Amino acid sequence: YRIKEEDMKFSKMQGAGNDFILINGFVEKNDNWNEVAKKVCDRHFGVGADGMIFCSESTIADVKMNFYNADGSRAEMCGNGIRCFAKFVYDNNIVRKEEIKIETDAGIKVVKLEFDENGEVENLVVKLSKVDFNSNAVPCTIKKEHILDEEIEIDGMKIKISSVLMGVPHTVIFVENFEKYDINRLGKMIENASFFPRKTNVNFLRKIDDTTFEIKTWERGAGRTLGCGTGSSASVAVAKKLGIVDGKRVSTISEGGELIVEVDENYEVTLIGKVETICEGKLRI
Repeated sequence: YRIKEEDMKFSKMQGAGNDFILINGFVEKNDNWNEVAKKVCDRHFGVGADGMIFCSESTIADVKMNFYNADGSRAEMCGNGIRCFAKFVYDNNIVRKEEIKIETDAGIKVVKLEFDENGEVENLVVKLSKVDFNSNAVPCTIKKEHILDEEIEIDGMKIKISSVLMGVPHTVIFVENFEKYDINRLGKMIENASFFPRKTNVNFLRKIDDTTFEIKTWERGAGRTLGCGTGSSASVAVAKKLGIVDGKRVSTISEGGELIVEVDENYEVTLIGKVETICEGKLRI
């Protein structure tokens, strides 16, 4: 299988250690983007990334973001991905605005670009959707209106979970000590649990103080990731809902970096952080 006869240009970017392959879909064309994603995201036989994103035309926003997980499955949204995407379309003169309206499969999101003294993109601020706590929205088939601090048994362990829709499904588990949890094993089991018909991302959260959490994420369709923007956002929203934090401005420290999350009284979320272009090149598969 070949992507196409010509080489395909790409950029590799990261936000909080969450890495992505970005492709200009106005220039590069393909009929099998899910296969492209699987190949280029492979860390041994491809470039290696948590996901692949390409841009295309939008009739309702400035540009459309098309996101694929590393396993080739399409995802509705990605918090770190959309921040990388905004820098990509700005730096490549696809959309040259300080506030970019981006169409996603989870609706239109607005990303604000903040610049340093040299005019380079420094921080990206994205307003995510309102958190949906309804279990049917996640979706989760446990017969409760909301899945908040709900005890389940998995792998012989009793664990309390909270599940919400943050554009994509997220499950949050509060822990006092990460060492007691096999995050990869539990993450995969919870992701694929029968009561999550569309699977779920899984976030393990440890409170450091009233404004800081440490977070480790198992991502649906990608496995263990160094960071997750929607995961950090969902986690802070759940913590606010449970009265653990006030949600006004919370720092989440993942294995790949720091993100700032703000949750207002209506549970609308703003995600703030840096992204970086790692390299650019040509794909030949």
